[in-house]
Amino acid sequence: MTRERSPRRLRRRDRNALIAASLTALSLTASGCVVVHGEREVLPAATRAEAAKALTAFTDAYNKADKAYDSSLDAPYMTGALADIDAARLKAGHVNSPSGNPDHSPLKLTDVRITIPKKAGWPRWFVADAKGNKGGSYRWVLVFTRGDLGERWRVAYLTLMAPGTVPEFRKDEDGWAEAVPADTTQLAVRPDELSKSYASYLKSGGKTFADGRDTSKLRADRAKEAKKPGLVRQFIDEPLTHGAYAPLALRTADGGALVFFTTHHYEKQTAYTGGLVQVPNKSVQALVKGEVKQSLTMESVANEAVLDPAGSGPVRMLGRVQGLTSAQGE
Repeated sequence: MTRERSPRRLRRRDRNALIAASLTALSLTASGCVVVHGEREVLPAATRAEAAKALTAFTDAYNKADKAYDSSLDAPYMTGALADIDAARLKAGHVNSPSGNPDHSPLKLTDVRITIPKKAGWPRWFVADAKGNKGGSYRWVLVFTRGDLGERWRVAYLTLMAPGTVPEFRKDEDGWAEAVPADTTQLAVRPDELSKSYASYLKSGGKTFADGRDTSKLRADRAKEAKKPGLVRQFIDEPLTHGAYAPLALRTADGGALVFFTTHHYEKQTAYTGGLVQVPNKSVQALVKGEVKQSLTMESVANEAVLDPAGSGPVRMLGRVQGLTSAQGE
């Protein structure tokens, strides 16, 4: 026999189910376990407090690693170009001074300015620039990024910029900045084409980049080095754009963009028959594999920050840090 439920009992059951659902939703909200679809919602990449905390955590880890010459201490706080450069620097330091850095002095960042873009999708990222107690009067400009809510904030780009060259950013009424799509065609050069364009410029020149230390002067210095007697120098420059090396762009107040990107470089020095190649210094020597006789190939990674204007006009280099990552002797 089937027992029929009365309308009153059915109403009571539905009401209890509704109360239970409401309590569950309230519990999730109170605990912070609310699913936000970051791939669709346009949201600030981080809270200002969260960004400040990430900068402090990075600085603490950086100082511990530098003091001990131990890359395991700051590797969890870095990615991309900076991770490659810093790991090699600390490896060389450890080889030459296994007990730690005898010249260590802690990095201290003051006058910190944090710029957080409002965007949809991952990665989320933000920029911090500050005055450091190292590097003279240059400002330290760091780009923090992460791929989802479960990841730690890591620094992918670190460049030094001269005072007054960090541009003013476009912000909304709440103070949030604007991220620029990598494939935009509204700039002189698409952000996702800058790495390729710069590698091509170093090889062939052109008018894409404004004259400066890291553009026309760098090309001139290479040409001068190539003419030194007894030694042949060859340079290979390649774009680097995948994963953590992808470009990131932030809208400036004038409608252009500050773009961070990465490039990959090789320099091969070959002595003429009977000659020997000299290793530049002990830091390079610490990274050399093989025996340096007639040639030395040095591999490096660079991260660049440029002002990419709206419409047309040359791209201006604002900061560039290049670091040796490996070397091979033959």
